[in-house]
Amino acid sequence: MRSIALLSMCFAAISASAANELVDVRSHDGPESTRVVLDTKAQVEYRTFVLDKPDRIVFDLMGVRAARSFTPPTVKSGIVRRIRAGVNRPGVLRVVIDLERTVAVSHFRLEPVGPYGHRLVIDLEPDEPVRRPLRAPVVSPPEGQRDIMVAIDAGHGGEDPGAIGVGGIYEKRVVLAIAQKIKQRLDAAKGFAGVLTREGDYGLRLRKRTELARQMPADIFVSIHADAFKNNRARGASVYALSQRGASSETARWLAESENRSDLIGGFGPVTLEGRSSDLQEVLVDMSMKANLGRSLELGEAIRREMATVARMHKKRVEQAGFAVLKSPDVPSVLVETGFISNAGEARLLASPAHQRKLADAIALGIQNWAYADPPAGTMVATIAGEMLRHTVRSGETISHIAQRYAVTVSDIRGANNVPGDRIYIGQLLLIPRTAGG
Repeated sequence: MRSIALLSMCFAAISASAANELVDVRSHDGPESTRVVLDTKAQVEYRTFVLDKPDRIVFDLMGVRAARSFTPPTVKSGIVRRIRAGVNRPGVLRVVIDLERTVAVSHFRLEPVGPYGHRLVIDLEPDEPVRRPLRAPVVSPPEGQRDIMVAIDAGHGGEDPGAIGVGGIYEKRVVLAIAQKIKQRLDAAKGFAGVLTREGDYGLRLRKRTELARQMPADIFVSIHADAFKNNRARGASVYALSQRGASSETARWLAESENRSDLIGGFGPVTLEGRSSDLQEVLVDMSMKANLGRSLELGEAIRREMATVARMHKKRVEQAGFAVLKSPDVPSVLVETGFISNAGEARLLASPAHQRKLADAIALGIQNWAYADPPAGTMVATIAGEMLRHTVRSGETISHIAQRYAVTVSDIRGANNVPGDRIYIGQLLLIPRTAGG
């Protein structure tokens, strides 16, 4: 009788184990590595080994079967050639990752968090760096000719979708599109250069985002996001600076907590405090951060003011909260929530390229206005500020009308702004030479 009971328990254990399923496989290409993620219904037991000729990595998933809806993904990667899955033996599902080159492999399991269930995460880093197009060596510009470097951080990415809005709109895609448009506008403006912290669908640790900005080195850091809130009637864009004393509103506190979970959702683990400085260094960093906060608030207000001309604003002031991504002691930093993706009306707007362009133009103009008010020493903008007037293009204006207003020629305006023709856009900041006319 006891034998029958034990046998029944064994069959029950096997049955429960076999109930686990491989639901999906995803991959994300980053600038230096590729991440492959296996989604399973329950935590998975597995073993793994590497084979060569050709190079491939094998994961045997114990007690797992492929879900009926599962289809192997189509992969476009410089590291992974393809991913395939099939039954290896009863109760074992084998996943094979065919490689383009030899790699270093790390793998770990993640518990359910945010929109995800159980995950097996596989990070692949080439033994030799992926070859990228050669860039011309960086030459320091002459004094007074340096561009103002603006780090544009598209939030979330890769395993971390950010908020998922009405109609299945992903925050990570919306904010990358807006960030790319901001970069286009800044790159076209004399004296500015936009640099994206991420250029594709891959994740970055929150700390890595600020590190990249400092390595540029950036003069300004702007992180782009799209709100989601438990109340789907909430709407309006917002601009945030760091707060060291608590959030300025309940919404600000809730959003900061949501954004700060990004590392955990993205599979990077909780935020750590490795490399903490000494007590004296911490005091100096704290003093620097407090001094920098005033500049961040001014930058935020310049951006908020321009955004208010193209979008509904949630508050009539720059809000503050403890966003981890804003904790840079020496770079003026703001976080822009472009609207509530959890609101049906705003989700539709945020998915619209035309509205994305309006937001990007407003953010870029706010950055330029702030920079011209107090330009960093040694920059082209600092040089221009003393030599040029500034004019923001309004509805109905043409380049010839603006030239007549300032008693300059159309060619003067084209030359000062690198404008090849007569096409200008509403909200564009034009430089007008002081010495070109009366």
